[in-house]
Amino acid sequence: MDYAPLIEQWQDGELARWAELLPAQLESGLSRQRYGDLPRWLQALASLPDIPAEQVQLNTARVGARRGVALPEPVRQQLHDALMGLHPWRKGPFDLFGVHIDTEWRSDWKWDRLLPGLDPLTGRRVLDVGCGSGYHCWRMRGAGADEVIGIDPTPLFVVQFWALQKYLQQPGVWVLPAGIEQVPAKLQAFDTVFSMGVLYHRRSPIDHLLELRDCLRPGGQLVLETLVIEGGPGATLMPEGRYARMGNVWFLPSCDTLLGWLRKLGMQDARLVDVSYTSTEEQRATDWMRFHSLSNFLDPTDESKTIEGYPAPRRAVIVARAPGEWSAREETG
Repeated sequence: MDYAPLIEQWQDGELARWAELLPAQLESGLSRQRYGDLPRWLQALASLPDIPAEQVQLNTARVGARRGVALPEPVRQQLHDALMGLHPWRKGPFDLFGVHIDTEWRSDWKWDRLLPGLDPLTGRRVLDVGCGSGYHCWRMRGAGADEVIGIDPTPLFVVQFWALQKYLQQPGVWVLPAGIEQVPAKLQAFDTVFSMGVLYHRRSPIDHLLELRDCLRPGGQLVLETLVIEGGPGATLMPEGRYARMGNVWFLPSCDTLLGWLRKLGMQDARLVDVSYTSTEEQRATDWMRFHSLSNFLDPTDESKTIEGYPAPRRAVIVARAPGEWSAREETG
């Protein structure tokens, strides 16, 4: 997991401040002392067989790599076992040389829902907050982004990214072991910022929206996907205890409330792109994620409610733009 090329690339330009901080962030985020399972995950990463890809797929539901002939069965089994050593796989799906990583989430469905509201990504520098193993990062690269930076504080997901990167070989895509708090304040360096499935985990949603806004260059686009409730302006649910068995859910606003928050922070052209209920076909347990999933979190007698009696997960995609006029970056490094 070599981040030296990224640090060198950032040393001049808009991301120089982050380049200075990144070595310490990497040491902390990938600390074997803090994360006792990290050596096991790194061993799984090291056990991946060397397989040259003849074709890389970034614009299909299953992101992945192919070759013209099937793998010999021992090599295929080695690949399967190494990837399974990085269980659980939550965001995907992926397909590496015929090994289908059937992840918990059909993240391609979310990608399809947000596409109608997306500004063209061609040539853009993109930040994906809470990216997991990087599924949407690959899709962003496939859509033409020049540089895609994913951040996620979970080291397993970072190792999963590097397992995929071994075969996808995309120098413009990186996943860092960091949260939004590690991004330097008021960086204003990204043309597009995605925050998907993060806002409801933040104790202060307004502060999170401010952090996202301040990552954007003037006129840059924010793509926000989060849990919402039905209701008008001001409507917000703050669950007592757990929500869908998640203990770290704080605020579920209505779409009108969320749009109002964005306008209050000076974001421009805020609009709703999509709203839909999460189905048990989109989020479910599989061989690659064998723990409880959505069907276990809903009322068994009424799927319109969570196990706690709250409205079932309903997710919205909202886009908005940072104040100012966007213009293409002169630098690409």
